[in-house]
Amino acid sequence: MNLMSQHSSFVDPSNPRGNKVSAFLRTYYIYFVLVLVVTVLSVANLDRFDLFERGNFLNQRNIIHILRISAPLLTLAGAFTLLMVSGYIDLSVGSTMSLSAVVYALLAINGVPFFAAFAITLVVGFGLGAFNGFLVVRLKITPVIATLITLSLYKGIALLLVQDGVSAIKSGGGLKMPEWFNFYGREGVLLGLSSAFWVAVVVTLALVIVQNRSLLGKYAAATGGNPMAAKLSGINTKKTIFSLYAVVGVAAALAGIARSSFMSLGDPLSGDGMELSAILVVLLGGTAFSGGEGRVLRSFIGALIIMALTVGMLTLVPAYYQTLVIGTTLLAAAASNHLVSRKESAQ
Repeated sequence: MNLMSQHSSFVDPSNPRGNKVSAFLRTYYIYFVLVLVVTVLSVANLDRFDLFERGNFLNQRNIIHILRISAPLLTLAGAFTLLMVSGYIDLSVGSTMSLSAVVYALLAINGVPFFAAFAITLVVGFGLGAFNGFLVVRLKITPVIATLITLSLYKGIALLLVQDGVSAIKSGGGLKMPEWFNFYGREGVLLGLSSAFWVAVVVTLALVIVQNRSLLGKYAAATGGNPMAAKLSGINTKKTIFSLYAVVGVAAALAGIARSSFMSLGDPLSGDGMELSAILVVLLGGTAFSGGEGRVLRSFIGALIIMALTVGMLTLVPAYYQTLVIGTTLLAAAASNHLVSRKESAQ
């Protein structure tokens, strides 16, 4: 069985140049989109907003700010990609992120040291992801339904952990966040960028290796491409899916830690909408919604595009048009990817 390379059967030997162009566009179109977005924002008038230094999008201050606030989404993008490549989805990632942020802040404000709080929060994220996997794999609940259930469940727990009359876990009422709390998500450690950003880079590189070199990555693609054939070939698809849900849970916990540290509080609503953002960046990166195809690195670039658009449009476009612009950009990129895929498949 060669599920990983089944696209090679569509190569047209009579048109090698056309095949090379299609493959090149399919592989690198996401980078062209990133360059286009940055170019447009760089020539636009951004003087009206204080965030932009001298109205210039491409300067050190703006780049560092965008990369810092991108850390949660960048951390989540790779794990979410692998799950969608397998043909499954997790709509509870935002709630997992929120609950993790609250747990992390709650531990910190009660005197738990950094490394212990960090590790405990990751264990919590693993457990939340594993529970999603249990619902889908063992109880055989449809992924959308199962993770919609846990979306509400995890968010409800996060809200319960916050005291009545308080909107978030933060300094006040005799309790104070430790001095180290902001360091992970806000303070520059290398090239002015925070630890959270560099962790997101390391996580992404690790998941690229997992996708390209490990059995988990190969099994995820095989399961998403043809579940029945994957089972017949001896792949334990249940274990694969369970493992991927657990990985997503850990990534969501890391994202929650980054968001909590950057905001200096544990907000039970901090992950709201993250599931939509994760889906957007993964689809923008060319991952097939039906599974079987997708690349971790492209999703990472897709996250950068969405964050650049989000920040850049704060001054260029009225608030009620911003979602429309992002959606239009996603549609254009997805359409381009689809056209290249269709042309390649027709050959």
